[in-house]
Amino acid sequence: MADAEATARLRAGRREEGAMRAAVMTGPGRLDVQEVELLPLAPGRIRVRTGATPFCATDVMNADGVFGKEPPTILGHASMGVVEELGPDVMGVRVGDRVVVHGTAECGRCFYCARGRTDQCSVIFDRPDGPPPVARLADGSIATAAGNVGGYAEVMSVDARQVVALDSRLSDVELGLLGCGVTTGLGSVFNVAAVVPGSDVAVVGCGQLGLWMIQGARLAGAGQIIALDPDAGRRDRAVKAGATAVLDPDEADPVEQVRALTGGYGVTYALEAAGPALAQRQAVLMTHRGGTTVLTGCEPLGAKLSLPQVPVALHGRTVVSSQNGRVRMHHDIPRYVRMLEDGRLDASLVVSAEFALDRVEDAMEAARTHRTVIGVIVPR
Repeated sequence: MADAEATARLRAGRREEGAMRAAVMTGPGRLDVQEVELLPLAPGRIRVRTGATPFCATDVMNADGVFGKEPPTILGHASMGVVEELGPDVMGVRVGDRVVVHGTAECGRCFYCARGRTDQCSVIFDRPDGPPPVARLADGSIATAAGNVGGYAEVMSVDARQVVALDSRLSDVELGLLGCGVTTGLGSVFNVAAVVPGSDVAVVGCGQLGLWMIQGARLAGAGQIIALDPDAGRRDRAVKAGATAVLDPDEADPVEQVRALTGGYGVTYALEAAGPALAQRQAVLMTHRGGTTVLTGCEPLGAKLSLPQVPVALHGRTVVSSQNGRVRMHHDIPRYVRMLEDGRLDASLVVSAEFALDRVEDAMEAARTHRTVIGVIVPR
């Protein structure tokens, strides 16, 4: 009876304050759109009316339980929207602000932020109690927010240290991409690899991260930009993004294909955006001695990457990771916004489709089967 009454209350013609619709992960591979009741805001948290949230490969793996997300939880780890309410002790943001909700927080005070590694901020990675509780379901259970965001919903309850307020003419869809895809792709080029003009670059994987990497490498003045992907449609997008050569890694050994285009040496920078450990190993071996490989992808928890000792230990290669492009939110995101506004970056090469919240399962299936490069959930 209690469950029935709660359901009736949430579905009443006049929504109670705090009621909203969300796509809740209720089990592996299952997203159920239902009405939930937002919990009161804890200190430091804000409510944001969702504008647009990308559905990327990470969210597919989250939905499938690959990364250990415990249901019920609201997925969507980066987003944008308009601030509707401030919790206690919130500073630096106001009601009415249009904000990017970033996939990584930046508290500025934890062990990692104090050492200049905001990409490892404890607000995201050091949560012994797990993701924050944000909403109550009709059956009384409590839903968390995956990635501390929960963007597949009409309203988000997020940490104020995870948003950047912007005054921009970009669309909601374009701004939504800045919470993860744009920052990881461009940050890998500018912050992590620090690509030098005239150098040769290989981009392994031409999904959304790879396409942003290609655009970033072009802006950095790279010489050759070699893009690798087994999907012909994505290779076509790579050419439009600025790739000077495209390769199908399934046709022949991708390492040898890259070396054939670089006088037998390999590239100075290999930017990996594919995920499988094999692709990461190949990316490392595509570089010449002294080259740099940037890794962004990952497989299920527990997957291992095996690298040969001599090419890494004796041949001077550098292998680094790129969690969200190592961006500094308040410095880098406004910079990337200007690049989009003046046409130096093109989001249309990355966005394949928009989906209403009720079609979140369609968005997930399209991402899983690579029918989209990136689909975007637009709740309204």
